[in-house]
Amino acid sequence: MSARSKARKQALDLLFESDIRGTNAVETLNLRDVVEEGPDARPIREYTRTLVTGVSDNARKIDELITTYAQGWDMDRLPNVDRNILRLGIYEILWAADIPDSVAIDESLDLAKQLSTDDSAGYIHGVLGRIASLKDNISI
Repeated sequence: MSARSKARKQALDLLFESDIRGTNAVETLNLRDVVEEGPDARPIREYTRTLVTGVSDNARKIDELITTYAQGWDMDRLPNVDRNILRLGIYEILWAADIPDSVAIDESLDLAKQLSTDDSAGYIHGVLGRIASLKDNISI
C-alpha cells in the first residue's frame, strides 16, 4: 500500500470518527496526533492532514455536491463510511490539482471495497465519475 493510500485511509478513519461523534474533523485530527516516541506514538501523515483540513474547509460545498449528485440518497441516508469516502474523493477531484481524477476515483473505490458494502463501490464510482466529468463547470 502506498504512502498516499495509507494517508487516505487514516483521513477516512478521522472523518468517519468525527462524523459519528458529531465533532470537528480538524479538532479530532489534532487530538489523535500523538508524536512522542514509544508504542502509543501515532503521528499523523502530512497528506492525511491535508485531506482532513481540505475536506473540513470545503465541507459545505462537498456536501452540497453529494446531495446534488447522489441521486435517490440524502446525506442522512448514506452510510457514514460511504459519505466520507465521497467527501475524500470529491476533495481530491476538485481541489487536489496534483492528483489525477482517475487516481482519486480508484483510491475511493479501493476504500469502498475494503470497508463498505458490495454495492457501495459502484455507487461511489458513479457519483465521483459524474463530478469528475462536470468539474470544469462546478464553481468552487
